Amino acid sequence: MAVRRGVALVITLIVFAGLVSVSGLTIIYLLMTREPVVPSRSTLVLRLSGEIAEGSPDDGVAGWLTGVRRPTVRNIVENLHKARRDPRISGVLLAPSGLQAPYWAKLQEIREALVDFRKSGKPATAYLEYGGDREYFLATGCDRIFLVPSSPLDVSGLATYELFLRGTLDKIGVYPDMYRIGDYKTAWNQLTQKGLTPAHREMDQSLNGDMYDQLIRAIADARRKTPAEVRRVLDQGPFLPEDALRAGLIDDVAYDDQIEDRLKVERGTTRRIDLEDYSRVSAASVGLGGGPRIAVLYVDGTIASGRSGYDPSSGGVVGSETLIDSIRRIREDTSLRAIVVRIDSPGGSSVASDVIWRELVITRDRRTSTPLVVSMSDLAASGGYYIAAAAPTIVAEPGTLTGSIGILGGKMVIGGALAKLGLGADSVSDGRNAEMESPFRPFTPEQRAKFEAQLQAFYDQFVEKVAQTRHMTPEHVDSLGQGRVWTGQQAKQLGLVDALGGLDRAIALAKQSAKIPADSDVELVMYPPRRTLYDFFWNQLGPGSSRESLYLAALAGVINARSLNLLAAPLLLFRPGEPLALMR
Repeated sequence: MAVRRGVALVITLIVFAGLVSVSGLTIIYLLMTREPVVPSRSTLVLRLSGEIAEGSPDDGVAGWLTGVRRPTVRNIVENLHKARRDPRISGVLLAPSGLQAPYWAKLQEIREALVDFRKSGKPATAYLEYGGDREYFLATGCDRIFLVPSSPLDVSGLATYELFLRGTLDKIGVYPDMYRIGDYKTAWNQLTQKGLTPAHREMDQSLNGDMYDQLIRAIADARRKTPAEVRRVLDQGPFLPEDALRAGLIDDVAYDDQIEDRLKVERGTTRRIDLEDYSRVSAASVGLGGGPRIAVLYVDGTIASGRSGYDPSSGGVVGSETLIDSIRRIREDTSLRAIVVRIDSPGGSSVASDVIWRELVITRDRRTSTPLVVSMSDLAASGGYYIAAAAPTIVAEPGTLTGSIGILGGKMVIGGALAKLGLGADSVSDGRNAEMESPFRPFTPEQRAKFEAQLQAFYDQFVEKVAQTRHMTPEHVDSLGQGRVWTGQQAKQLGLVDALGGLDRAIALAKQSAKIPADSDVELVMYPPRRTLYDFFWNQLGPGSSRESLYLAALAGVINARSLNLLAAPLLLFRPGEPLALMR
């Protein structure tokens, strides 16, 4: 694998230096991407670390340039599907370490795929070099769990932390002139408050408690204990390795080489094959793939107007123009039997969310024989849920964060900060409210009333659209809304979600509605298409980038990244004064 990365880097340098022809590059590329040899009785090794991306990340070009491709949820799940059917694979070795997963739904989807893999009769073994809660949760999807003899099992519960900047803003003379519709719409609280409000605390306690219950049940099912037993055990954590073994949370302590020796004895295993290499094994070679075509439309990132791209302070940006182009292509392709919209988004621009919703509704109503199903990943909240409301069927993982039916907006008033620095700011304008979005002074009472009316109008529209699709009264949706975030499990109980599961579950429901046999393989057609090398550099280094974005990316190293994103996103991604449908 390291050799392949080195070769990729060398090829990149050669290409840019103009030292190889296109035909020569094609030959080299084919040699790099041909299927690997998989000996019989091989073990598929899943070494997962850092951030696990969504199923169709827009880093294909970057990955090719560096030779490093981030594993994605879909890549992991699909390779487990292949390994389940591949007679050359005798088992799986899961080795998660240093997972940077702030949410749980992606992990739940991978764990479900591990459990499904084991139904083939092939075992899955987990090796924990460090046993954090995320790593351990994934490990419980395996038959056996081994922990390094020197590592603790750092599982003792879940906690939620919030950082509040109002005191700091007061000191530097910045005033957050922010407004919201919904008592639980708390995104601005980190800027406007100095601590948790009662509604904010209630929501955090509800989300944290529900996720802890889900973790408890997963451990109980895997380790053959009752939830009450697991709660009592975790109250004693974190654990030394021997204590974790004694409590029945792991099966043994061992180093990697010792596990390898055990697997050789137990399975006659001759070789390990890493996920990156096994990904080059075609699905067709193990009898998968083909069949009816289903579109999978990814809504992955913060929602904004314009083209999709990447913002250094906020990550992936879902552009309404890009999504609309893809939806129209899907609508015109009569070979597609069903449409699945995969959402991993905290929301964003209210207007952009609305125009994407509109295009999905047109597609739903014009192609009545083509089922439209939504699959929610980690996040499908606020503007993300607004888009989801276009679909008759919504699927979420129990740990998905969704709902947040609410609206907010405002501006950061920096006139006081400028004055403290000795900077002057002045202006000229015509029209009573021409300077409504001025960053140098707060809204006037008249301007505030106009802005709040805009927010209320969008909130009422949001509630009405959800009510129509979910077959509820607007009053009931309002009682579930007010900006409140729910887990997927809670949303299912409340009727905001129809079924629990991952993308595979959504595809199964789409097949059922499209009258495709349940045991039939399908071809998934991904939208939007990945960007070309030209698109990548043009969007990142051309007109789509901004000096402010680069400055903020540099500041991320010294300022809390989440707080930076809260401050930066409204300033860089959206139009001044634009009402936002953002989570929390």
